[in-house]
Amino acid sequence: MENVIGRLEEKKILNRIMFSGDAELVAIYGRRRVGKTFLIRETFRKEIVFDFVGIHGANMSQQLENFSVSLQKASNTSVPLMRPANWIQAFNQLETFLTPRLRKRKAVIFFDEFPWINSPRSGFLETFAHFWNNWCVNQKNLIVVICGSAAAWMIKHVINNKGGLHNRISQKLHLMPFTLAETEAYLQSRHVNLDRYQILQIYMAIGGIPQYLKNIKPGQSAVNAINELCFTKNGLLRGEFSNLYQSLFDKADHHINIIKTLASNKSGLTRNEIISACNLSSGGTTSKIMEELIESGFITQYVPFKKDVRESIYKVTDEFSLFYLKFMTGRSATAKDTWDKMSGSPSWRAWSGYAFESICLKHVEQIKRALGIPAVLTQESAWRYVPGKGEDGAQIDLLIDRQDNCINICEMKYSTAEFTIDPAYAKELRNKVAVFRSKTKTRKTLFVTMITTHGVKKNQNYLGLVQQDLTMDTFFS
Repeated sequence: MENVIGRLEEKKILNRIMFSGDAELVAIYGRRRVGKTFLIRETFRKEIVFDFVGIHGANMSQQLENFSVSLQKASNTSVPLMRPANWIQAFNQLETFLTPRLRKRKAVIFFDEFPWINSPRSGFLETFAHFWNNWCVNQKNLIVVICGSAAAWMIKHVINNKGGLHNRISQKLHLMPFTLAETEAYLQSRHVNLDRYQILQIYMAIGGIPQYLKNIKPGQSAVNAINELCFTKNGLLRGEFSNLYQSLFDKADHHINIIKTLASNKSGLTRNEIISACNLSSGGTTSKIMEELIESGFITQYVPFKKDVRESIYKVTDEFSLFYLKFMTGRSATAKDTWDKMSGSPSWRAWSGYAFESICLKHVEQIKRALGIPAVLTQESAWRYVPGKGEDGAQIDLLIDRQDNCINICEMKYSTAEFTIDPAYAKELRNKVAVFRSKTKTRKTLFVTMITTHGVKKNQNYLGLVQQDLTMDTFFS
């Protein structure tokens, strides 16, 4: 595992599985290019004896042909194997291949892009369940790993399976994008030495996706890297947005429509507001689409303070999707200095604040550590009050409601230098605190907590108003 950056919890789990005395069925899922395959192949590099990758859009015959080729490679023979006529024959061949190997040592078989293998009317999933229940479960030296980018499919058909795989998964892993700390470590491992402000800029544009970060070269600045990846003719991410959604979801147009709608509403939308804005029905199809977007990590559901889950607010939390829709959509490949010019525009300044808020929401555990409350039970939420006539409204994007009778009202501000609280913003902060206390009737102690890139200037508007002040370094811990 020495080549795997970060992923500390996942590595701990996989190491435990390695030394298990029982047959193990592991399901790993997460969005495209997040590093699932790399993690498994590096972790079980010496133990994998059969590695099979599904083909997107292929029919049963093509998948079986691919299976036969994979088994031939695993058998280390130049003689082509007989292509199985169906999945029953395929798994019988696999049993024959595995039996002598399992007598000698621990062995891993890896099914990558598992949902793609399950072509319509192929019977693959049912046969795989039979293969596990009737043979694999008795093989003490066997680890079966199934992996898929279609997270919602994996959860519905594998983890929450109601048929032959019901309660059969011994370990599930939802692999998330790198945190900022993991991103910094990954870039350094590739000899890309940037300061944290530059890393933050990259993260705001493309997120913590290893396959994206892999293409940043030593000596490139954040501006250079983003420009090359996103705005040049051969940039890796030129066609990524469409490819990303089309590869994960059937009939992805509805998914993309929801993403576009949410991306244009900074404060997020409720489910009913999404349905209205996107002209969707209120039935199960919409619920399925929303679940798929959440499980794949593109949107996040936030339950407002002291509200019911039915009043949840949804926001886009995939950095690349937000960046693409704001700056890349409809733009053809242009000059090499495109992003250099755009990154200083008023449009960028407005977007950067939104992107920074999203990153803060993803790093709440780091924020809690910096506040000195890592062990305190908390509930994180957003809150907004839409004013009636003659009233003041207020919106708070992050509340940390603590069991120790305190609440952190977090204000998140992106700036290129030290942030200054002017009289107008100080008045706005005081109004937020007053409206929040008045409308929620809370008796807890309220702490105004500033989270900024480079800190907050300690002027007269800061003193007596702000209790805690965190910088972007918080996210790299």
